[in-house]
Amino acid sequence: QVQLVESGGGLVQAGGSLRLSCAASGRTFSSYAMGWFRQAPGKEREFVAAITWSSGRTYYADSVKGRFTISRDNAKNTVYLQMNSLKPEDTAVYYCNAAPSIATMPSGSWGQGTQVTVSS
Repeated sequence: QVQLVESGGGLVQAGGSLRLSCAASGRTFSSYAMGWFRQAPGKEREFVAAITWSSGRTYYADSVKGRFTISRDNAKNTVYLQMNSLKPEDTAVYYCNAAPSIATMPSGSWGQGTQVTVSS
């Protein structure tokens, strides 16, 4: 399995931006589809965005489409989530996931999560 470590969370005002990073180690990073999920207090973990390992095709939840951008750097074994125009409802712990494919996501490895708090 691949080990994942998220970073980049913090406190930001509504309308602001943050960039999350997820550094991977272990098995070959470039063979995994990578995704971001989030979990707000009292709610279930939900899908945010994903990117394939080969073509770099991206997928987004409707709630973040046009505001968030997922990208990956296979040479650095890192996936990013650029979050713009943040809203208070984006407040959550954000997790990255490495799965054999988009179709099997979420599965495999999870990171420990990074807290994002958006104040109004």
